Amino acid sequence: MPRDTLTKEQIVRTAIELLDEEGLEGLNMRALGKRLDSAATAVYWHVKNKDNLVLLAGDQVWQEIGLPDLAAVDWRDAATRMATGLHAMFGRHPWLVQALGSHLLYGPAKARYDDHSLAVYESAGFAGAAADRAAATVFTFVLGSSLGDAANASLARRLGGADGDAEARVQQALADARKIAEAFPRLRARLDAPAAGYNASPERTFDFGLRALLDGLENELRASTAS
Repeated sequence: MPRDTLTKEQIVRTAIELLDEEGLEGLNMRALGKRLDSAATAVYWHVKNKDNLVLLAGDQVWQEIGLPDLAAVDWRDAATRMATGLHAMFGRHPWLVQALGSHLLYGPAKARYDDHSLAVYESAGFAGAAADRAAATVFTFVLGSSLGDAANASLARRLGGADGDAEARVQQALADARKIAEAFPRLRARLDAPAAGYNASPERTFDFGLRALLDGLENELRASTAS
């Protein structure tokens, strides 16, 4: 595809597809050009380098998160929707979790999300720095809750690329981890639980944690109002 028929939107969309399949380590201009049926030099005509491409792709996926109407729902419902939407987006694009730790990501789509998130906590009664802390605390919780899935996706690619037998390597790691856990009574009692898999969390951990976190913020509001 000649450079004059390529668009930045096509490049970013294809980069997201490549990132979803191959992760940050699999993104390069040659691989992207091959998917676009174009020379890598044509891609450079629209984006400066790989870091710039990650920046563009990393901002684009924030558009997937719906922003609740604060005139139609209360703040807790809005906060829950935004947090679960963010968690789902991280699940679809686990490379973004890694990118947040290695790239300075910003753009209009992320700013749109951040601004509305502040509006949610301001509507609850938080003001100024308190609204910033509330929004940042919930974001940090969602990001932390997404680390396990992102790590598993990266691990599967790395182990699979090593010798093509990722499943066998993971099973061996699980067996080794089980032997270690058997020496600790509480871990031993949970070895056969449904969430005993590698990097797994108990069922509905995210929902439980988010609810507890919002309960805490609500209690904080009550305490500040009463004082």
